[in-house]
Amino acid sequence: MADIVTLTMNPAIDTSVHVDRVAPFHKLRAGGQRRDPGGGGINVARVLRRFGADVTAIYAAGGALGQLLRRLVDAEGISALTLPIAGETREDFTVSEEATGRQYRFVLPGPHFSEAEWRGALQSFAAHDRQARFVVASGSLPPGVPDDFYARIANLAREGQSKIVVDSSGAALRAALAAGVYLVKPSLNELRGLVGGALATQEELIKACRSLAESGQAEIVALTLGNRGALLVTRDRVLRAPALALRPVSVVGAGDSFLGTMIWSFSCGHSIETAFRYGVAGGSAALLMPGTELCRRDEVERLVNDVEVFTL
Repeated sequence: MADIVTLTMNPAIDTSVHVDRVAPFHKLRAGGQRRDPGGGGINVARVLRRFGADVTAIYAAGGALGQLLRRLVDAEGISALTLPIAGETREDFTVSEEATGRQYRFVLPGPHFSEAEWRGALQSFAAHDRQARFVVASGSLPPGVPDDFYARIANLAREGQSKIVVDSSGAALRAALAAGVYLVKPSLNELRGLVGGALATQEELIKACRSLAESGQAEIVALTLGNRGALLVTRDRVLRAPALALRPVSVVGAGDSFLGTMIWSFSCGHSIETAFRYGVAGGSAALLMPGTELCRRDEVERLVNDVEVFTL
């Protein structure tokens, strides 16, 4: 029985390269190519595995790229359950421009799922040992999968007494919150999409997060704010953590690293404040790694004591 289960319906091969400068029409000679297994839940599982957590990654895979994805996941030592599909697993691209430090990210929609495939995924999840303490459903839903898919997963997880964590966007996130989750980790843009408005002030951000908690949609709202740090809001607590002063190498996977380290901390029985501090350290550590490398435990442990958490 895994302590933590992650679910990724739209995984990807994350390919990253660097070029001197991005320019139209010319052949751009790229170097530094690396390929990593990607997609929200897989990235969270990669981070959890580095911290020694007992985690199983459930993910869809199809075609030649799906076979490569399985090899990359296996190479990370992650226990996994693969959901076979007919379509080809997607490949996403990140291009770093050395002359400017800019990063360009190209994200593909993913393969189309038949009804039989997404219903089969639900059945596979339901048949899996659902005694995990945490179920992390993360990432976008591919074409063909209904918007309420994560909501259905939330209901199944609750039957098994698991705490459901969701990190998604748009209609899929809205439906999951309507079903009720333990923790949700929106970005600022995702929160704006949920509640509407610019949410320009800290007071507006806190009010929006608290509305999710007080309505029973989420017990914990962990809002990531990029270079402004993060907020954590429950019915009766508001915690604020400023961003660490770092020069980012890559922004890929920072949110997944935040979530993975935070869930690891919760699984260790740490307090909500400590888990929040680890989440901020994990997201920060990911910024120091190239391409799609995600955070490393030694960097997280080095940074965690630098994270300041204030009660508002």
